[in-house]
Amino acid sequence: MEPTKSIMIPFYRHLGKIFYCIAASDKMVNEKEVNMLKRMVQSDWIDLENSVDDFGSDAANQIEIVFDWLLDHEWDRTTVFDEFAEFKSMHELLFTERVKGLILKTANNIAEVYAGKNKSELVMISQLYIILTK
Repeated sequence: MEPTKSIMIPFYRHLGKIFYCIAASDKMVNEKEVNMLKRMVQSDWIDLENSVDDFGSDAANQIEIVFDWLLDHEWDRTTVFDEFAEFKSMHELLFTERVKGLILKTANNIAEVYAGKNKSELVMISQLYIILTK
């Protein structure tokens, strides 16, 4: 299955929400977490595939765009993991071993970069792992 823009943009937006939830699990997002996300988008996600957004930018930038938007807005995080699980169930072929590994690597790196992983981050990463391995 060749990924299309109509699938990849929502995929990356879901990831932006997931990664934000992990970074904000302790009720604040540290600059180191933001920088880690940005580094990983550029080093790992941009080259994953070739879809672009409506502005001609690599669709993977949606991860960072959504993350940044969430930093500046009040937002209900309670449904993020359920919505991601539903998206995954509808697009299973998108979730190759490489993609699942990259999602977990990014989540772990964000959680680890500022004072190590806390209990809330560990719970969220475990929940993410369960979703990805179902």
